[in-house]
Amino acid sequence: MAKDLVKSLDKIYDINEILSVNLGTGKGYSVLDMVKAFEKASGKQVPYKFAPRRAGDVATVYADPSYAK
Repeated sequence: MAKDLVKSLDKIYDINEILSVNLGTGKGYSVLDMVKAFEKASGKQVPYKFAPRRAGDVATVYADPSYAK
C-alpha cells in the first residue's frame, strides 16, 4: 500500500495542479470502529458517549476510491 501512495504522490506532482483524491479503501467504518482502532493502536482508552444524531448529519457516507487507483 505504501508503494501505491508514493505512486499517487508522484502522479500528483507530475500533474502540477491541485487535485483532491480519496485514498480510502472503499469500505465504510463507523465512528465507533475508529474509536476502537485508536484505542488498539495507542493502548489507551478513548472516552466517548452515545448521543442523538445532530441536525444535518447523514446516516452513512461512502466514497469511491477508484479514481485514485
